[in-house]
Amino acid sequence: MSRNYLITGGAGFIGSNYVQRLLKRGEHVTIYDNFARAGAPRNLEWLKHEFGENAFDVVVGDVRDADRIAESARGADVIVHLAGQVAVTTSVINPRDDFESNALGTFNVLEAARLSGRNPIFIYASTNKVYGGMEDVELFEEPTRWRYKDLVKGCPESQPLDFHSPYGCSKGTGDQYVRDYARMYGLRSIVFRQSCIYGTRQFGIEDQGWVAWFIIAAVMRRAITIYGDGKQVRDILYVDDLVNAYDLAIEKIDVSAGQVYNLGGGPDNVMSVWAEFGPKLEKLIGETIKVARGDWRPGDQRVFYADISKAEKELGWTPKVNVEAGVQKLFEWVMENRNLF
Repeated sequence: MSRNYLITGGAGFIGSNYVQRLLKRGEHVTIYDNFARAGAPRNLEWLKHEFGENAFDVVVGDVRDADRIAESARGADVIVHLAGQVAVTTSVINPRDDFESNALGTFNVLEAARLSGRNPIFIYASTNKVYGGMEDVELFEEPTRWRYKDLVKGCPESQPLDFHSPYGCSKGTGDQYVRDYARMYGLRSIVFRQSCIYGTRQFGIEDQGWVAWFIIAAVMRRAITIYGDGKQVRDILYVDDLVNAYDLAIEKIDVSAGQVYNLGGGPDNVMSVWAEFGPKLEKLIGETIKVARGDWRPGDQRVFYADISKAEKELGWTPKVNVEAGVQKLFEWVMENRNLF
């Protein structure tokens, strides 16, 4: 039996990939998006080309508009909240817009869910930035990367929260509201604290979506600047694996409701942002890539990789696409779609 899905930010990178999956299996989907990001109109056109003009509903709206999101949520069985401001650097420049988009916007979507009378399943895309710089966690330096000294499996959900940067504060506010609405109102909500997600349909920019940005910039011969020492480590997760987790959480809602999960590539899918990724990209391009260097940016974590054992244990989820395969897929997509950039 099909469900009614409301996807906020549904024309974005993650949203459009999930919408494609939902439509393929016959779900009813409403995309709610303000189309502020450059890639969103292109992703919408792609979905229309793939499935037809009338295969899904589109609401042009902003999550800051409480009445509009409430109206759109009335018939939803599942709400996947992906909309919001996405970059630390942008939040530093315009913290009010960041707060209104992420903290107030998430509150509005939560209230829309609570007041709909349908008790929908509610998935929130949080971020590893809620853990801040993790300055209390000891690191050690290797030739091409930094690494946690003692957190062998990575950062667990029990790591103390430390909202560093306006973006960390706004996303963390949403994170805690979503968690508490399960406790206070019985909303079937799940928080996913996501690491670096990458994949096709990602129009990465310098401030956000670094894997896609470096590939796009290299292919299109655009300038690349590496901030910090380039040995910052991230666990990266291919978008197909991410939406697998969404599906499993919905399928196992009796287990997942009210829970928080770290969701990333985990320790098996880590990579430093340039000392290790740079040589991989140069091999794909077939030439040396010249880069500029800049200072560390505010709120940048020297190391983050997630302990994903809770999601593995409770949801039966593990990443299927490794770093090599995922980067190759994204590179081939960029090469085949250079006209989009």
